[in-house]
Amino acid sequence: MKRLFAALVLTLLPAFAMAATIGDDGLHKEPWMRDTFKDLNEDLAEANEMGKRLVVMVEQRGCIYCKQMHEEVFSQPEIADYISENFFVVQVNLHGDTEMTDFDGETLSEKQATRKWGLLFTPSILFLPEEVEEGATAQSAAVALMPGAFGPDTTLDMFTWVNEKRYELDSDEDFQRYHARRIQERQSEAAE
Repeated sequence: MKRLFAALVLTLLPAFAMAATIGDDGLHKEPWMRDTFKDLNEDLAEANEMGKRLVVMVEQRGCIYCKQMHEEVFSQPEIADYISENFFVVQVNLHGDTEMTDFDGETLSEKQATRKWGLLFTPSILFLPEEVEEGATAQSAAVALMPGAFGPDTTLDMFTWVNEKRYELDSDEDFQRYHARRIQERQSEAAE
């Protein structure tokens, strides 16, 4: 019985070690989130230097959908590892007062920035390109927006679709078609 308990603890320990914590601002904090000065031009430059894609993740205190994403989606090792390896994630508080600088050079609070970007729901995940045109905002420059909480497969497919730059491909496979194809592929693999 003791061996079974010890094995169980050793099996679950990595999951608990990688679990999100709650910050002083009431937001979930993942090990792969970056603590930056929230100057998006600097964040983009740093992401590019690291060979990663910049993501702006907008959340708020008490958001049940944010909690769901952190507990049920981002906690999965395959998803956490993929994000950590390929993305530079900056968290923004929908109602926050922390000063930040948008790509267009405007300095404003997090809550002013999220209003400027027209974001109403949390979580909202903005995926940015490697280069942003002068005068663009985070919202206008984004190559994709993930508005709300989604399941593990949809989330991983969105991060993969962006990372592989499938939005640039000259084809009829937009994200919805890509995701539908991936669902069919997973079902076929499971049936084998």
